Amino acid sequence: MGGLASRLRLGPEWVWLVKKRALHMTTDQIILFSLFGAVFAMLLWGRYRYDLIAFSALMLGVVLGVVPTKEAFSGFGHPATLVVALVLVVSAGLVRSGAVFLITRTLVDASRSLGTHIAIMGGIGGILSAFMNNVAALALLMPVDVQTARKAKRSPGISLMPLSFATILGGMATLIGTPPNIIIASIREDALGAPFKMFDFAPVGGITAIAGLLFVALIGWRLIPQREDATLQGAEIGQYIAELTVPEDSAHIGKRLIELEEAANKADVAIIGLIRDGTRRYGSAINAVLRPADVLVLEASPDALDEFRSALSLNFSDDQREELLKADGDGLDLIEVVATTESRLHGKTAQGIGLHWRQRSVLMGISRSGRKITKQVRKTAIQAGDILLLLVPKDKGADVTDWLGCLPLADRGLAVTQNSKTWLAIGLFGAAVAAASFGLLYLPVALGLVVVAYVLAQIVPLKELYDHIEWPVVVLLGSMIPLGAALEDVGGTELIAGTLVNLTEGMPAWAILTVLMIVTMSLSDVLNNTATTIVAAPVGIQMAQSLGVSPDPFLMAVAIAASSAFLTPIGHKNNTLILGPGGYKFGDYWRMGLPLEILVVAVSIPAILVFWPL
Repeated sequence: MGGLASRLRLGPEWVWLVKKRALHMTTDQIILFSLFGAVFAMLLWGRYRYDLIAFSALMLGVVLGVVPTKEAFSGFGHPATLVVALVLVVSAGLVRSGAVFLITRTLVDASRSLGTHIAIMGGIGGILSAFMNNVAALALLMPVDVQTARKAKRSPGISLMPLSFATILGGMATLIGTPPNIIIASIREDALGAPFKMFDFAPVGGITAIAGLLFVALIGWRLIPQREDATLQGAEIGQYIAELTVPEDSAHIGKRLIELEEAANKADVAIIGLIRDGTRRYGSAINAVLRPADVLVLEASPDALDEFRSALSLNFSDDQREELLKADGDGLDLIEVVATTESRLHGKTAQGIGLHWRQRSVLMGISRSGRKITKQVRKTAIQAGDILLLLVPKDKGADVTDWLGCLPLADRGLAVTQNSKTWLAIGLFGAAVAAASFGLLYLPVALGLVVVAYVLAQIVPLKELYDHIEWPVVVLLGSMIPLGAALEDVGGTELIAGTLVNLTEGMPAWAILTVLMIVTMSLSDVLNNTATTIVAAPVGIQMAQSLGVSPDPFLMAVAIAASSAFLTPIGHKNNTLILGPGGYKFGDYWRMGLPLEILVVAVSIPAILVFWPL
């Protein structure tokens, strides 16, 4: 902050300096502005993938000498890039541990209308992000939203962008909700002797956030381009007939089978029967009182089956097979294979070939199009063309498939929820967020410790650690950050500030506030919002001093505008996080983001003038 404080002390001299610089552009500035223009034109065109465009621009910047060679790859070690990568791994851990299922069962109903779902998720995200880092708030809710989209059989791209925007909006309401607010408070203390307090941002930030959330829930999501999503493609494999066992210590012993219907409906599972003492019951079983070792006969997709098992703490099989499955303690995998006429299982049963004791594996379900399965799954003779859902020891899927002589289906990322580690995963994540919120740990360090703990606790298997990171997103951020830093180093941001000072001379205060917000928003869509705040806040103070008015409304305008990065996926880490999971293109963001930014300006300017009068 030392350089910033010295700038503020220069007063009118600094204003004269930026005015003078605004009249001249250097060769480096021309090159960098041209590079940024070309990058955004290419990204909006959409012909080539965003990571290739960004990396090509970075390499060109190095060759042209505007990005120092030693700084060329600094973006890949930047905290923003690390946070995005770490959050994706943490989110995977929350899914694998069952924490996301716990939240979806408690808060989310997939049968709600899309608008209602977006309003509820956005409201939860906005409130959370006001009191915790908004990146952490999105990390918690993003996998919940994806799971809900899967249940509702729609693309998560329709609701992920509204969720991201909601968490950004919610952070405006408090001091700790977003980094720009903390920086603004520090700048005010340097310049005026006292910082903003925890809830000084609430009147303007809160009203702006509420207006933004209403727009996002009622209108904004309708503006997002809808396209087929990879999450839904390939998810049309038929439902499996499967079985789960009631353990000896189950809380559901003594309940009637019909009492499990609500949980089954939430998980999108159909209960079609009950097996007791080797005998399968159908219609009459619905009123049967559950006993230990009862086997539930279900029809479900693999994901839904796992969610139902996790929700009710059911076993994969009987006690003997369960113990054999977990003997190694390295975890379990779900795989899908197709039986052929040459398969060891053809015309035989899983029990008959000793699948559980020879390969320590369990036949979880059978998908047989157009044909009924009337026996227990493991006692059903397998036919050519049957699709089998197998539970196998960790990393043994290929060996079991070869032993069976079956054909593997394409990997759909199926995983076994470790519901015994749900509260461990939630506790580790909560502790990290609390430590970062109170300034005990730097956020990337806190998230890094969570990732390490998840790997050690086998919540996220080490082998799968890097599979959860969206590498194109990492390349995009790692490439754009050095370009943004170069623009600042060559005086590009000061050039913009000087032009702004020149343009607003003689304007009324409300018009100057409006121009300041628009320019700050534009910078924030391209630069890191921290860098934008550091550049724009001193400009706002000098504008206030030249008008002879209070600088507080100008600082508040910068705080709101710096957080309002809704036009691009690189303006805010939350927008970058959803780029891969939402299946978005670079040019998708402005469709909802542009009217939202206009709304933010229209709502916040009057609110600033009321709560922070000139």
